[in-house]
This record gives sequence, structure tokens and C-alpha cells, in this order.
Amino acid sequence: MSNTKTVGKIEKFDEFNGHQIDKLTLSNANNVSISVITLGSTLYELNVPDQDGGSRNLILNFKHSQDYFENPFYISMGIGRTGGRIADGQLVIDDQQTQLPQNEGTTTLHGGPHGFNTQIWQGELGKQDGNDVIIMHHLQKSADDGFPGDMAVTITYTLSSDNVVSINFAAKSSAKTVFNPTQHTYFNLGKTSDIMNHQLKLNSTQALKLDDKKIPTEDRIDVEGTPYDFRQTKNLGQAIQAMSATKEKGFDDVFAVNPDANNIIAELKDPETNCAVAIESSRSGMILFTANSFTHDHMNFVRTDGVGYPHEGVAMEPMILPKPGQDRDFSEMTIPEDQTVAYSIKYHLSF
Repeated sequence: MSNTKTVGKIEKFDEFNGHQIDKLTLSNANNVSISVITLGSTLYELNVPDQDGGSRNLILNFKHSQDYFENPFYISMGIGRTGGRIADGQLVIDDQQTQLPQNEGTTTLHGGPHGFNTQIWQGELGKQDGNDVIIMHHLQKSADDGFPGDMAVTITYTLSSDNVVSINFAAKSSAKTVFNPTQHTYFNLGKTSDIMNHQLKLNSTQALKLDDKKIPTEDRIDVEGTPYDFRQTKNLGQAIQAMSATKEKGFDDVFAVNPDANNIIAELKDPETNCAVAIESSRSGMILFTANSFTHDHMNFVRTDGVGYPHEGVAMEPMILPKPGQDRDFSEMTIPEDQTVAYSIKYHLSF
């Protein structure tokens, strides 16, 4: 095979609850590689060449499968059926209410206690345009997660010759249901244990005002003149410090985003290493979480040799912008019965 192609391999990662977990890897001719593990369709590595002739992983990952369930932070896992929070676990479709399982107090968060991230996916290598790609399959059953319909889901990961990582989520359900998936990738583009020196640009003029359970209200925050203003490139650490008086002491917020002409919604850069990622999405929202509540315990990160630190990474989760929780309006993320619907997220890497 030509060395200009992206090539893949599959190897055993470890075992979890008696099941083998595989790691699938793609590599291109630029010494860039990505890997995904079948537990939770978790993005495990985004490796790029570093300035010392080695390789650096730009995202957070754990040493063992079990580590992903020792903390509540969805570290780089696949998220669905819907990202974000559903108030009181009450899903309404065509005036029919479904009571969903709750996993954050009274809230259903990131697909609930049996969402995509908790499943062991079937992983395989496929081909697109002569390149290897990673394909993850799973049948998400209504009996397991409480959402209407059995949903056949495919997540396809690709790596291009110009270092663009594409994540494509496609789903078809046996009944009308909701679909608003995301990848909960935590980036740390530098060499340090936090992202306080990173720079962020976000194409957004408004954030959603959240209630005390982090459910969107009818009000919005105009970002101008506030710590939420990332319309121009801004030091992320200074913005986090400006949020120190809030309960969160950082960001766990939903932004209304305006994709530019190339559907870029956010750009993150580490000035020291010159590594950067631009995030491409055509959807209308993004959650920004700056890992404010990471702790030393139960955070067995590879990067920091088995411990965690506040602000060790930053998650930027593209999604359809949720409507105010009290409206129970899920129309924009509702998908028809027996029709395939797809969304994509792309990471444009530079180093």
C-alpha cells in the first residue's frame, strides 16, 4: 500500500467486565495517528509529532477501561443519544412524554445512565477513498436506555492526509426519537498539566443562561463585556479566573455558535507548542467545559502519571442548541422513524 494513504490496525486494549476491549488506530504519512477504543466509542489518542522528534497525545486518556467509570467526567467518550441535560428526565415528542432514567440528580445527562458511553461497541476497519477508516457499530435498545425506538448507530472516524480528523455519527431508529450526539473530547495541546495558557476563539455572541441544575432557561447572556466573550482569541486561563466567583469556578456552559463559511465554530491553541485544533460543525450549539472539578483521585490519566488536576483539559462538545428546559421542546433534535440522520464533527489539527 502506498505510504501516502491512511492505514489502520486493531489490537487488544484490555478487558472490562469479561469483555475484550479493542483499540483501533489510524496513521497517516505525517506521523499523525488517532485511536478509538470500543468501550464507549472513546477517542483515545490524537497523536502528533512534537518538537523533540517524538509524539504527543493532544487529548486526555486513561490507562485502563475501568478508569473511565471511576469518575463522572465522560473522558473523551462517545455521547448519545443526546448530549447535554434533559430536565427531570422528561422527554416530549409529539406531545407524548417519556420518563427517562436520571443520572445527575433529577436530570438525564448525556444520554442517561445507559447512554452510548456505557456500551461496548463493535469496531472494525473499513475503506473510504482507498484509506482505512474506523467504524463503530451499536444497536442502542429502548429497553436499555429508556428512549423511544431501537436505534442502530454507526460512528465513523477518519484521518486525512492534511491532518483532519472526522467523526461522523449516523443513526436510524425504529420509532421517532431524539438524536443529538457528540464526542466529549478533552484537549490539552501543551506539555503541562493544565490548559490555563491555552488560547480560545469561539464564534458565539450568546451563551445560554442556566438554572441551578444547569438546565437552559429562556434567558441568554450577551457575551460582550463578560468572561464568556471569546469572539476574539483570548487567554483561557484568564477567562476561567474571571469565573472564580461562580459556583462552577470556570465554564460548564452552553454557547449558541455561528459556524463561519467553513463551518468552523472554535479554535484552540497552545502558544508554547504551537499545536492547535479548529473544530468544524454545522450545528447550532457547543458545550464548553473547563474541567473545573477534576480531582487528584480516580483520575488515572496517562498524561499526568495517574493523577488528575483541575483544568487539566478543556472539552468542546458540538451539538444542536437545546431549547429552554421548561418548554420541553425537543423538535430540533427529533428524527423520524426509519430514516437515517447524520451529523459530523471535524478536528483540523496543526502543529
